[in-house]
Amino acid sequence: MRISIFTFGLILLPLLDSQAETKPNIIVVLVDDMGYSDTGAYGGEVRTPNIDRLARGGLRFTQAYNSARCCPSRASLLTGLYSHQAGIANFTGPDRTAKKGPAYLGRLNRKCVTLGEVLSGAGYSTYCVGKWHVGHQESPVLRGFEEFYGYIRGHSTDQWTRSNYTRLPAGRKPEIQYKPGEFYATDAFSDYALEFIRQGQKRKKPFFLYLAHSSPHFPLQAPAATRDSYLETYRRGWDVLRKERYERQEKSGLVTPSWKFTKRSAVPVDRADIANGFPGKQNPPWESLPAGRREDLSYRMATFAAMLDHVDQGIGRIIDHLEKSGDLDNTLILFTSDNGACYEWGPFGFDGHSRRGKTTLHKGEKLKEVGGPGTYHSVGSAWSCLSNTPLRMYKHFNHEGGNCNQLVAHWPKGIRKPDRWVRSPIHLIDIMPTICAVAGADYPEKFKGRKITPVEGTSLKAVLDGAGSLPARTLYFDHFGSSAIRQGDWKLVRGNSRYNKAAWELYNIAVDRCETNNRIHSLPEKAQALKKLWTQWAARMKIQQ
Repeated sequence: MRISIFTFGLILLPLLDSQAETKPNIIVVLVDDMGYSDTGAYGGEVRTPNIDRLARGGLRFTQAYNSARCCPSRASLLTGLYSHQAGIANFTGPDRTAKKGPAYLGRLNRKCVTLGEVLSGAGYSTYCVGKWHVGHQESPVLRGFEEFYGYIRGHSTDQWTRSNYTRLPAGRKPEIQYKPGEFYATDAFSDYALEFIRQGQKRKKPFFLYLAHSSPHFPLQAPAATRDSYLETYRRGWDVLRKERYERQEKSGLVTPSWKFTKRSAVPVDRADIANGFPGKQNPPWESLPAGRREDLSYRMATFAAMLDHVDQGIGRIIDHLEKSGDLDNTLILFTSDNGACYEWGPFGFDGHSRRGKTTLHKGEKLKEVGGPGTYHSVGSAWSCLSNTPLRMYKHFNHEGGNCNQLVAHWPKGIRKPDRWVRSPIHLIDIMPTICAVAGADYPEKFKGRKITPVEGTSLKAVLDGAGSLPARTLYFDHFGSSAIRQGDWKLVRGNSRYNKAAWELYNIAVDRCETNNRIHSLPEKAQALKKLWTQWAARMKIQQ
């Protein structure tokens, strides 16, 4: 029987349409400065039922590494490269390539491609919401995202001020209007995430949404009613709550015999006023503090929890919409954080803008203003020890409390053997190749005539398909001199050289998950071998040492 080319085309078109329909929608939700154990799925007391639902129905990664700070982590997630290769070795800002080299451009360079650029070429509608923070010179709509709502300058901004946020491309009329007193950025980001999802669904093609929350990064700001619902919890103090988190982690199966309940981390060495008088000292016991200080701290942590609570509420709205529209089963949702909880700048936190701020003790009616319009607070290092339970240290550092966070993957149609812990070490650089694999997208050698740096990450598709682990490999880290290498079971790490000349430390993560037994003196040859590998990598990354 002969079939004409025309007839064959009629047969082939439905098949192609069917194949196109099988491409999953993809949503990446990134939060900012959330600790390892802050969600319920990883042991926390914050109400996160929707994140917990994703975790139960998907995969929970126990060793998901990042780049220890917001902007380099975002660069790694968006490009599949170490942040140095993308132009953001340490932070965004002025171009320092003339003095320090190409790793210090301070924004995404043109030798990398973003998830938006790659997925646009694979037939996806692409949307970005929230905090950009990979250089305002390279805005989302210039780097592959068709629509954007959020802010592109700086690491943070006031959540109550509507004018701080913008709709791109320029001239695009905002779809959502807020009455005076209604606007709260975390909720507005969820509003626009839903708006863009609806737009994508109308286009009858798969969509990619990058939802990059600024919560719970300082300034700590949240609706008072949500804040107040957590006050009694945090009045119990960080020591009691750390133990309770660890007990829940043991019960859930997250904690294995290689884990250990750690003591409170030390406050990094810095100016005494910045460190609240605790530079280099362990964070204090909760009960050692005066009642007024404890109340001030309870309000701070309650606001932090409320911010994450509102993130979770928004995720719940997204899940509900996808479920009602029939798209939840074929939507890959990834949820993670850009780094561990933030210690800035000591156990009592600060008020005002970062290093220019000071610590204020709020009393009486002033406590009710915490987290409201016009305020600016941080949570402090002691509460961050709770957030990172039981891992050591914080954001800025490449110890586990700084560069390791939770990662949840949910995709009913595409994940085999859900509801399990995945214990292989992974990194944000793996997000790009993973998404390329599930989307049928090609990572380009050239883009718009420019040669592109080859991807550094490894696809996690095998784990989604049911594999219990990934092949061993070597991962590398450096942020302002806090450096690390993870090869197999071993991790060589040093603190942040901005504060002191930090010495290298050596840990066997397979038997010492929480970095409590430094083997640097008993195994000097192992340490030297890892240091040599790290030094070679640093040269390849063009890190200035």
